[in-house]
Amino acid sequence: MNKLLLENCRSLLRFAFPFTMVAAMCFPLLPRANAVVPAPDGGYQGANTAEGQNALFSRTTGVWNTANGFDALKANSTGNGNTGLGFEALLRNLGGHSNTAVGAQALINANGGNRNVSVGWQAGINITNGSDNIDIGSGGAAGDTRTIRIGKENTQLDAFMAGIHGNLLPDNGTLQPVFVNNDGKLGTVLSPSSARFKQEIKPMGNVSEAILALKPVTFRYKKEIDQQGLAQFGLVAEEVAKINPDLVRRDDKGQIYSVRYDAVNAMLLNEFLKEHQKVEQLEATGAQQAKAIESLNATVKEQAAQIQKVSAQLETSRPVPQVVANK
Repeated sequence: MNKLLLENCRSLLRFAFPFTMVAAMCFPLLPRANAVVPAPDGGYQGANTAEGQNALFSRTTGVWNTANGFDALKANSTGNGNTGLGFEALLRNLGGHSNTAVGAQALINANGGNRNVSVGWQAGINITNGSDNIDIGSGGAAGDTRTIRIGKENTQLDAFMAGIHGNLLPDNGTLQPVFVNNDGKLGTVLSPSSARFKQEIKPMGNVSEAILALKPVTFRYKKEIDQQGLAQFGLVAEEVAKINPDLVRRDDKGQIYSVRYDAVNAMLLNEFLKEHQKVEQLEATGAQQAKAIESLNATVKEQAAQIQKVSAQLETSRPVPQVVANK
């Protein structure tokens, strides 16, 4: 029995040997299921990732943070979802969340704001506790909230509250000013004018007469808005709202923000057309009166000629005076 079993084992080995050799040769070529070698470092509890000296040094309960660079997110303890890439990026963030800083010392002084985005060296360096700011190559300002800035100092394009002023080149090659609205959407200031986008269309009528009470002013923006202090010309939104509340825009807090100059222009056009119509009516009336006067003059001349003719006839038919001798 043992001899038979031994022979069977020898036969099985002779049969399986080629396949065993093939398996031994191919096994190193097969992809391995284990992690990369060496394993990546910097992964910590709470889905946090830190790489660099003192990166996420003060973290306690904060989750989903990524810090890459010397002192990146060093002070962050409870903040969540922050990304700091670069030397001292988001250095002083104590509890803010969802901030993104890319660049050396980007958002270095932000200590409590949320959802800020800064890209570039010292981008957003002046932001402290403001939120929802976007700074690209700009240091921002300490009081900024919901502000977009692009560029440095006098070259920056500031977009306070309403959005960013720039230029958009559409398909037809025409430059158009662009803005970011309160929903964060970038687009041109042009509003769709096709009838398919509108409802309740009716003549403006006398509604536009409200603009006749507007008081244009000259002014200069505050330094934090316009460092050059250039002379400006326009209207004061609060004064416009007293005349017609529909002519102003408000921010997400309901506070008066700007004048709807596009609507003012449309109302000006309506008033102009009304005055133009009046002028045309006066001109038409004047033309009619001129024709009437011309006709009257012709009649008067004709009557004068007839009177002169009758007078001449009377002169010729008048009896010659006779002298009677006095006896």
